[in-house]
Amino acid sequence: MVSDCPVITIDGPSGAGKGTISHLLASTLGWHFLDSGALYRVTGQACLLEGVDWADHDAVSRIARGLNIEFRTAESGEVLVAYKGVDVSREIRTESGGRGASTVAAIPSVRAALLLRQREFRRPPGLVADGRDMGTVVFADASLKLFLTASAAERARRRYKQLIAKGESVSLPRLLEDIEERDARDMQRSVSPLVPAEDAIVIDCSSSSIEQVFDLVMHEVKRKCLI
Repeated sequence: MVSDCPVITIDGPSGAGKGTISHLLASTLGWHFLDSGALYRVTGQACLLEGVDWADHDAVSRIARGLNIEFRTAESGEVLVAYKGVDVSREIRTESGGRGASTVAAIPSVRAALLLRQREFRRPPGLVADGRDMGTVVFADASLKLFLTASAAERARRRYKQLIAKGESVSLPRLLEDIEERDARDMQRSVSPLVPAEDAIVIDCSSSSIEQVFDLVMHEVKRKCLI
């Protein structure tokens, strides 16, 4: 049964490293991968493309219910995302894309519209789900729940380095401000706020490398006999 398929959830704030760890883990285990944040980012981007204001909750919800989205993995291993057949991978990974995702994710009807779509990713042999409420709401029965976090200052620094490497002109203080605003929206929203599940293992990644965090995660995977 699909409901018997094991799920590992990796939740946490933006920039904590959960996307990288989730993708590495899914690749190592040979499991399916869900970037739930991409669904919200594409919803926000679709609103921009369709001329829908993020403040118009009814219209945004209609966009979410009919979201025409496709995922595919490039030869490099990068997960590419298309809306209505058009690659929007770059657009949704910008700071504007992140603000759009956080804004539309605070709308209860949008979260409800995307809930079933997220659960459809649960297929054999298993699923690694990356997001904000994977362990608390979407897959509350997950075999292993992880919550990755890091200080806002460290997450801003990491994001700054990523954007500079891509040739973008960005301000570190502005990035820190955006991250703190996004954290506040995510933690204070009325539906599915960003909090660790009661049975989640919390890992602070502020001073750890990706390799060190991945080793900790693999230890927990083995402890749960999932490999």
